[in-house]
Amino acid sequence: MAAELVETMNMVKSFRVSDLQTLLASMGRSKSGLKQDLVGRALRLVQTEYSPELLKNVRQLYESRFPRTSGWLAARRPEGVPVAYSSLSSSPTATSQGADYLNGVSKQITTTPAAEVKLVPLPFYQTLETLLQPTELIAQNNEKLQDSQCIFELTPNQADQIRNATELRPGIRSIQVVLRICYTDSIGVQEDQYPPNIAVKVNQSYCHVPGYYPSNKPGVEPRRPCRPVNITPWLHLSSITNRVTVTWGNFGKRYSVAVYLVRVFTAADLFSQLKLCSVESAERCRERIQDKLRYDPESEIATTGLRVSLICPLVKMRLGVPSRVLTCAHLQCFDAVFFLQMNEKKPTWTCPVCDKPAPFELLTIDGLLAEILKETSEDIEEIEYLTDGSWLPISDEEKRDRERERSNTPDYPVVDICIPEANGHSPAHSSTSLTGKSGSGSVAGGSGAPGVPGGGAVVDLTLDSSSEEEGGGAGGDSEDTEDSADSPAPKRGRYNYDKDLVTAY
Repeated sequence: MAAELVETMNMVKSFRVSDLQTLLASMGRSKSGLKQDLVGRALRLVQTEYSPELLKNVRQLYESRFPRTSGWLAARRPEGVPVAYSSLSSSPTATSQGADYLNGVSKQITTTPAAEVKLVPLPFYQTLETLLQPTELIAQNNEKLQDSQCIFELTPNQADQIRNATELRPGIRSIQVVLRICYTDSIGVQEDQYPPNIAVKVNQSYCHVPGYYPSNKPGVEPRRPCRPVNITPWLHLSSITNRVTVTWGNFGKRYSVAVYLVRVFTAADLFSQLKLCSVESAERCRERIQDKLRYDPESEIATTGLRVSLICPLVKMRLGVPSRVLTCAHLQCFDAVFFLQMNEKKPTWTCPVCDKPAPFELLTIDGLLAEILKETSEDIEEIEYLTDGSWLPISDEEKRDRERERSNTPDYPVVDICIPEANGHSPAHSSTSLTGKSGSGSVAGGSGAPGVPGGGAVVDLTLDSSSEEEGGGAGGDSEDTEDSADSPAPKRGRYNYDKDLVTAY
């Protein structure tokens, strides 16, 4: 045990930043910081939480970084993994000399590792063994359509695993051999990406490649779901060599392919893992709520409550198993069962609330909201979290009352400008209020209509333009002209905005 621990720590020390980030993210740890911080965090993780899962992740990362470059790896190669594999670009030199070729270039067994492409782990696929390491597709000529071949053999143990695997559905087994394709890039972890004009032929038979998703938006091209290609039904489950031919469009981008023996999970399998390993306790959820609602003296707005809907944003139904992503800032949850079923059919792994990445390893079940769903009736569709971590149900009637209060609370009292009596003046004096003169109901000296702050004059807008012009020419403006003969007259529009505040509701 001690020897394995020291060996694992030495492997961690040899990792690059991307390897350390992948390891920490797979174990639910933060992957931010400098390399020395990541190394220290990973070493502490190995020392405090040494487990078979952690050891497996470390060894997979190490083998992807140092593929068959040392005696240690050769001695500990997983059972059934072939010692050699052929490159996708066949080379006669490789056959004659027996050298190991990768991407068409001779690769000698040295202690200096070459840059390797790493594919992102897929939640629905557990890699059991690597049959072909990620290897670049090499164009043989200047043609746009290229053919590249690779060969591999299945060991008796691997063939038995496939034969004895259970069926997920008719013709689909839980143990499969899959082909994965991605961009050739050694920086970071690569997602599956198909080249254009792709076709896959296994032992002289073309296998199924996922088609395009139909696009409902005009002008948007259909998109192909880039999933692993199941080549199991066309393989020889014996010692006979299997030949895979990949047809691809050579349009400037570089691609690599790999072949794996995998175990396929269903949405129900992932849900069982989620319930077993990733449930956030109600106490931790309350602490999270209190942190969000804690008073901030620098903030101008004090938040006293947060509303959360009990309706799933995916299917518009009441939540069954509330879940969210640990990296998301919101408290709103979505239904875990529907989320996993959706990603099983169309893997996007995107949060339906904020559209940010929602990887399965960061998915968690909200223990507090799960308790609330059990305690509330079906007619409660919304709750409100309070500053102390408690909560209150919001019924439909309370929601309607609150919406009515918000919509019926104006900034100023409402005055019906269509009724002259309500305005405090008669129609005969309305022209004076238009020109700024005080009539029986006009504003003078800062006083105005009852309830109107600031002394704003209320204008009768029921009069037509002709009556306004007649009222204005009846002598209402003549006194202003005489009083201001020595000074330039101010420019005015239809209303005297300098004296009166015209408020329209």
